Amino acid sequence: MPSIDDFRFNAHHLLLDLDATTNHLMMLVVSHEVSGSRWEEALVRQQRAYTAWVSILPGIQIDPMPVLDGRATDADNPTVD
Repeated sequence: MPSIDDFRFNAHHLLLDLDATTNHLMMLVVSHEVSGSRWEEALVRQQRAYTAWVSILPGIQIDPMPVLDGRATDADNPTVD
């Protein structure tokens, strides 16, 4: 099992990459380049950065508002009304 320092180092590195790729996407939005090969490449890079970040979070599962997609709410989750 990796140490907490290893986790923090990896998390920091991956968050920097995710932040950079997201900022690049936003710069393309501002410059009205939301289609074409540059946009597609930037989008793929950002998606990969996000996937890499999520992959280091073992056991963490996020259920984004099951009410909106018609699923039953999780009875074990005290934050769900």
